[in-house]
Amino acid sequence: MGLFSFIKSELIDIVEWPEETPGVLVHRFNRHDNEIKRGAKLIVRPGQTAVFVNEGKIADRFEPGTYTLETANLPILTTLLSLPYGFNSWHKAEVYFIKRTEQLDRRWGTQQPIMMRDLDFGILRIRAFGNYSYRIGTTDQMLERLVGARSEFKAEDIESQLCTRVVSELSDSLGELKIPALDLAANYNEIGERVKLNLASYMASMGIELMSLTIANISLPDEVNAAIDKRGAVGALGSVLNQYSQMQAADALKAAAENQGGTGTMMGMMMGGQLGAFGSQQAFQQQQQPAPPPPPVAPMFYIAVNGQQQGPYQVAQLQAMIASGAFTQATLVWTTGMAAWQAANTVPALAALFAPPPPPPPPAP
Repeated sequence: MGLFSFIKSELIDIVEWPEETPGVLVHRFNRHDNEIKRGAKLIVRPGQTAVFVNEGKIADRFEPGTYTLETANLPILTTLLSLPYGFNSWHKAEVYFIKRTEQLDRRWGTQQPIMMRDLDFGILRIRAFGNYSYRIGTTDQMLERLVGARSEFKAEDIESQLCTRVVSELSDSLGELKIPALDLAANYNEIGERVKLNLASYMASMGIELMSLTIANISLPDEVNAAIDKRGAVGALGSVLNQYSQMQAADALKAAAENQGGTGTMMGMMMGGQLGAFGSQQAFQQQQQPAPPPPPVAPMFYIAVNGQQQGPYQVAQLQAMIASGAFTQATLVWTTGMAAWQAANTVPALAALFAPPPPPPPPAP
């Protein structure tokens, strides 16, 4: 190998990451012992950022484009290397290519149920799952905390920790929001925004930008779901019974119209249609309303016949005695509440018994 070939092998002309490996977020350019010469070409593809790192600290960074590496566009690295070493190349610099595209549909979920306190059902053990998206930043914290001396940093190296953190923030957010279990499904967006807000600062400290977070489902225990279904069935019972009774009555009327002699059948069908609704409604009303007062007691009268007390009689019995002459307007009567015996026609409750009968109706024209 000639001297020119040796020098050429020691100097790198093109710096690029042409083939992105799936799942790799940060790739260190493989230069081994070679030096990146001044005037080399740097190619940064769309969705990438190239970062020059000197002794573990970011020196210069480049967004998508093609660059000629000269002193003018590497001001920080030039200053760091030229002063102590009288630099001829950037051989001490490491080049990292960072995938800046958004990492979509990253899944998270609760491996174990999380506890939740609810006013309706008490302590609940719930499960949840969803997805989130993020992208890698170019901060010093990201390279120092996540990449270090590795040649590649993969999504799987961080996403397990992120998933655990999402579940932790979900538990805290549910405690802060205090949303009833029956209303969780209607507040997925609000819960997701709270979790994202709490999680974003944690991820930013590692140089990761949280783009979105979605809650796909929060599931309650089977026994709670059964209680909710039962409560809904009870709530709809009154409406269902009314509709059912109306349908049965309509069917009974239709059957009666088709069978003119089936009056008894019609009544039976109508009673059958009304029975279920009436029985349920009556039982419910008896539980919700106070019992009615007892009916008033019909007055009972004593009469005086030949100086002897007889009775007591109900008003209907006294009316029947008028026809036989055993009870007249002048008959003395007494009942509870009266100060003395009085003639029957002077007692308001009995005076109507002696009213004259109505006149006969007029003859037909």
